[in-house]
Amino acid sequence: MPTTAPHRQRTLLALAVLTLASVACAPGNEVARQLRIACNDGSAKACASYAAKLQKGEYTLRDLPRAAALYDTACAGGVGQGCTSLGAMLQRGKSAGVKKDSARASKLFDRGCELKSMEGCTRLAILLQSGAGVPKDFARAAALYKQACDGADMLGCARLGLLYADTTALGQDFTKAASLFKQSCDAKVAIGCVGLGRLRAAGTGVPKNDSIAVALFRQSCGSRENVGCLDLAMTYEMGRGVPQSYQRAANLYRELCEDHDATACARIAAMYEKGAGVYRDTTKAKEFRKQACQAGDKPSCEQPKPAGAST
Repeated sequence: MPTTAPHRQRTLLALAVLTLASVACAPGNEVARQLRIACNDGSAKACASYAAKLQKGEYTLRDLPRAAALYDTACAGGVGQGCTSLGAMLQRGKSAGVKKDSARASKLFDRGCELKSMEGCTRLAILLQSGAGVPKDFARAAALYKQACDGADMLGCARLGLLYADTTALGQDFTKAASLFKQSCDAKVAIGCVGLGRLRAAGTGVPKNDSIAVALFRQSCGSRENVGCLDLAMTYEMGRGVPQSYQRAANLYRELCEDHDATACARIAAMYEKGAGVYRDTTKAKEFRKQACQAGDKPSCEQPKPAGAST
């Protein structure tokens, strides 16, 4: 006998009620409620934890402005992670539901680091290394990365590895870099996997192994780390550690270019110019060259010389 429309509606309503009841009784819901009560009773640590749930919409309605306010309360109460989390929101600005304030963000990272938030130390070090919003201070940045890494912040370990691999300021040491990259990659920090993959590809600090390098690039790309995806695309283009595939390389470059990666835009432009992995199309090549230029690739901004022009 066919189910009638009213009966079907009653069945759906009953299922919805059961679903809501099961969610309401979920252990996570009770945890969120207890955190809210403890925060209201003056626990700064509970305020930081409850703010994180509000920010994610985890077992509670997502409320970014309230999350920011509670992180501020937690920070004032001496909780380092509250300072760091608020700083991260202020650094992002509108996308985090608050007004961007880079100057205050750096101060909050500094305060968070003082209060033993290792993430705060790493975030402050990144700013000091680049000179973004604060005076550049490479020596302090390196010290903060080490402090964060010693405190088990794996991004700090990965960033310290980059310094050992890419600069002479610490005394270039590929073996130390490889160890730090492995430590962070094992903890699922994508940039650590990229760094280790590059050392594997070059055979510096670790035995050369292109297949392992590819696996590491693929792992980091799967974690949405653009640098890893770019390196993976290059391995496909060159056939290094994998069967050469211009088409796979082109697909990756195209996706990265849509995310405003200047190098990827330039490389997909070159593929359209040559007809490698794609149909040769000078119009598309020019469009991608323009995007590469706008994204910061200076060679792509140069106008081609007319045929027969002297060099």
